[in-house]
Amino acid sequence: MFKKILIANRGEIAVRIIRTCREMGITAATVYSDADADSLHVRLADEAYPIGAPESANSYLNTKKILEVARESQSDAIHPGYGFLAENPIFVEACEKQGLTFIGPSSKAMYTVKPKFAARNMMKLLNIPVVPGHDQVLTGETKKNERRIKQVAEDIGYPVIVKPSGGGGGIGMTIAHNQDELGKAVHFVEERGQKNFGISSFYVEKYLPRMKHIEFQVLADKYGNVIHLGERDCSIQRRFQKLIEEAPCSILSPHLRMKMGAAALDIAMAMKYVNAMTVEFFFIPETQEFYFNEVNTRLQVEHCVTEMITDVDIVKEQIKIAAGERLSYTQDDIPRRGWAIECRITAENAAFNFLPSPGQITSLHLPRGLGLRIDEGIYEGYTVPFYYDPLLCKMMTWGKSREEAIKRMQRAINETRIEGIITNIPFHQVALADEEFNSGNHATDFIEKREIIKKVRELIKKA
Repeated sequence: MFKKILIANRGEIAVRIIRTCREMGITAATVYSDADADSLHVRLADEAYPIGAPESANSYLNTKKILEVARESQSDAIHPGYGFLAENPIFVEACEKQGLTFIGPSSKAMYTVKPKFAARNMMKLLNIPVVPGHDQVLTGETKKNERRIKQVAEDIGYPVIVKPSGGGGGIGMTIAHNQDELGKAVHFVEERGQKNFGISSFYVEKYLPRMKHIEFQVLADKYGNVIHLGERDCSIQRRFQKLIEEAPCSILSPHLRMKMGAAALDIAMAMKYVNAMTVEFFFIPETQEFYFNEVNTRLQVEHCVTEMITDVDIVKEQIKIAAGERLSYTQDDIPRRGWAIECRITAENAAFNFLPSPGQITSLHLPRGLGLRIDEGIYEGYTVPFYYDPLLCKMMTWGKSREEAIKRMQRAINETRIEGIITNIPFHQVALADEEFNSGNHATDFIEKREIIKKVRELIKKA
């Protein structure tokens, strides 16, 4: 087992990994930018190393500096948490060359599904349905390519969605309803792709407006043992970024659950995958069809809801697998106990299109109680920087039923007080009380369809 792990991330996920390391008797080292010198993950770590200025968040993506810290700290392994570094096969290759264990998949496994069109082609070989779309990567640099892109969109049929080929987590994706919007979408996606992933190319798919975003958590060791931990419903989103997740999905039939779980296992085995992975699907309730969306070769933000219904510590399993141990579970060992819901609490103003709201937290009260878990990266007096993702904490509740989990979450959200900054708590209050959400029939168009932003503004006016 490892003696020391370098956690190359920040915020709540760094705190979460530190806590697991401590439980396992492993020294937890971490890195921090100048803006994070007083952050909670620095306070809790056994060792903390500066990595420079925070501009454009590049400090946490500076692979050269992070590898230098790994050598300086004499760490045995690096845990990247989630985010761009966790899905960067070039960084993984550098770790492999230096004999440093990367807690995640091999670079070879990552390359099998990067860029994204490679993943689409693999799914077709495995007879797993993919969203209708173009199977090759595209660029918009020339007039000839522009004509080709327009033809591709017309062949697929509007609306279409343009996605960065090197991306993940919904970043940069843009919908085009017609030819005029297509040109703007391509320009925006190319810019975001180059900035965030170093790749400006993209691909085009049919946009499916009334769908569920379902994902399966997979674990695999180097001995060929592969299991899944069931599904999560991640359909409450803004700008393709998840806000509320739950496990399991309330409207997925046992038959479809079995088929999607089997598909996730097939993908992991075809990739010769080792460690934690998530396979994302789009599910159309009206037709009972599902399509492959993407593979996330890392830990997911929302992994906690799966932990709550299975009693599996996914981060602990990641570390044990990376250390060469066998999976602690077989598929038959995995229970599905009750229901879990997660709300992402962010420093954003939901009434104004989720505008970021950095600043100092002048007063903080987090709730307590039965069936409640909070993964936090904040404390009273902490100044939330504007350089990074605005996630403050993740609030998770468990219940014997979905209704009980929702009621507990409502109680917890209403008890929460975070003063000095604006948060998205009013959004969660509105969403959790919504009739469609409570029915379980909500889809990815929930915010627009239910006019949630308008309702949030009304709630804030009454307060």
